[in-house]
Amino acid sequence: MIRDADGSGEHKVKVLHLITRLILGGAQENTIASVAYVDPERFESHLWMGPQTGSEGSLLEEARRLGIKPRILPDLVRELNPIRDLRIVFELSRLFRQERFDIIHTHSSKAGIVGRIAAKMARVPSVVHTVHGWGFHERMTPSRRRFYVVLEKWMARWTDRLVSVSERTTRIGLEHGIGEHSHYSLIRSGIPVEQFRRDPRKRAAIRRSLGIADNEIVIGSVGRLSPQKNPTDFVRIASRLANRYPKVRFIYVGGGPLRAEIEDSISAAGLMDRITLLGLRRDIADILSAFDIFILTSLWEGLPRVVPQALASGLPVIAYDISGIKEIIRPDINGELVRSGDTGAMEEILANLVTNDSLRSELSARAERGFDSSFSEDRMIRDLESLYSELAGMVRGNRDPVPADSETGSISISS
Repeated sequence: MIRDADGSGEHKVKVLHLITRLILGGAQENTIASVAYVDPERFESHLWMGPQTGSEGSLLEEARRLGIKPRILPDLVRELNPIRDLRIVFELSRLFRQERFDIIHTHSSKAGIVGRIAAKMARVPSVVHTVHGWGFHERMTPSRRRFYVVLEKWMARWTDRLVSVSERTTRIGLEHGIGEHSHYSLIRSGIPVEQFRRDPRKRAAIRRSLGIADNEIVIGSVGRLSPQKNPTDFVRIASRLANRYPKVRFIYVGGGPLRAEIEDSISAAGLMDRITLLGLRRDIADILSAFDIFILTSLWEGLPRVVPQALASGLPVIAYDISGIKEIIRPDINGELVRSGDTGAMEEILANLVTNDSLRSELSARAERGFDSSFSEDRMIRDLESLYSELAGMVRGNRDPVPADSETGSISISS
């Protein structure tokens, strides 16, 4: 609760979550959970979004099923469009003044930019931005990368707290001069852990539905069919292993702009009966139960939610060593990490797991047994509530900020 400016009483802390697109993805799932599950007795949560979806699918109906009533803003689009971008900034500024939000919490790069500019113009008391993954990365041209770094540095000046989903995300920001140590809070993108726990009956049923034999080993992945997720390497690795091990099946779950290209690659390799593209699915927990090994070939990430989902499902995870993934994957304990793009190294690790049943079983048991509770949805919601209470208290001015080692996860990293 927060005291009214005129001292007449108290009201719930009014929080707006702003996101560019509500497509099927980790950042979007995180945002929906943040709106749906933060304590409604203390916080009044709202969700505003742009109109675009895409081949990745939409989570709009999922949000509505949870009782969220998203407001769609026609001019909030992903692409650079100076006229619409200027229009949405002024529109948001007007709406922020009208709705009198206590906290604006932005997600995704475009919403993070226009939302924070508008919040500054409207003099919103507190502004939060979650960095699900920086808008710049090493595979950009140097000039484009510099542009986005400079933009994020400016935006940080108008942000009360930058929420990172991984410690590595924070380090990258600080290395590029984005904000100060005190700007950052580490709040993991938590998952509903119990939904992903192994169930032998569920596993048997989903494998039958997918035509997977009892003696087949399934290597799978989940992600958008996009350049960032790099499904091309998944197909390359699968093609090599399929030629070596006839009892191995490969499944990729997700849609996206590379669908036709990936289908052509599988067809050209003559592996349509060995590599299955399941497309968009909402039953990810069930699908993961059918896997034996999970692999991730993404080229850049913050820390994708599908990795803790796979671990909670009891799957060893073999992934490219990028960004914050090493904060949850522990080599020889619950998976392995290889240098980004090293398909040969990943192939050999997978070959060892395919041929060594006891090793695969041991990694599987360790993955489930040693799951890090900081990646749970319950922990994420508690941390968000603590952060919002801290910011509301600072605005109200009747209590000190929460110390840096509090449950909000504020961190200080030496440069």
